[in-house]
Amino acid sequence: MPDNQTVTVYVIDDDDAARDSLQFLLETAGLRAETFENAAAFMKRMPSTDAGCVITDVRMPGMTGIELLKTLKARAFPLPVIVITGHGDIPLAVEAMRDGAADFLEKPYNDEALLQSIERAISSSKSAAQADDAKAGILRRIAELSGREVEVVAGLIAGKSNKAIAIELDISPRTVEIYRANVMSKMDVDSLPALVRMAIAAGFPGER
Repeated sequence: MPDNQTVTVYVIDDDDAARDSLQFLLETAGLRAETFENAAAFMKRMPSTDAGCVITDVRMPGMTGIELLKTLKARAFPLPVIVITGHGDIPLAVEAMRDGAADFLEKPYNDEALLQSIERAISSSKSAAQADDAKAGILRRIAELSGREVEVVAGLIAGKSNKAIAIELDISPRTVEIYRANVMSKMDVDSLPALVRMAIAAGFPGER
């Protein structure tokens, strides 16, 4: 990560308490933080720095986090964007990743996980070769999944519950749980957001 003195994290959230909490966490970690109560306020400021990142909530009045992300992408905004989602917002998170989000975290998130996400986002300027190697590694793991496991992953990325996936695949919810555990083990991830990030990075769903 660049020297913390040169890094600014821009926090956009309509929840006053959430903004204050994030600002405290970031400044305690030695990062500069600027907060905004909505996307419009941030767009008016539009920082030109090339060291830092944006953290935005997905669900906000007016311009949503997804709409902000798309607008920034259209304007070739240089800083990475991390989106914060509520429980059950996995489909929105998937849309955000496909629209160029550097990462997403599901509430309630762990403070250390957020700081690690910021570090990854800021340090994400990899060479094309490194990016290709990382994608190839993920594709190799996906290739080790069974057909049924791929179907379960597709359901999870779509935001479906274990019960909904079970009904769709005509299997028991317990069987879905077993497939899900197997997938997590084979993909070497410990959370659903991590699995979604990995799948989107590899272009999943798609042809195997």
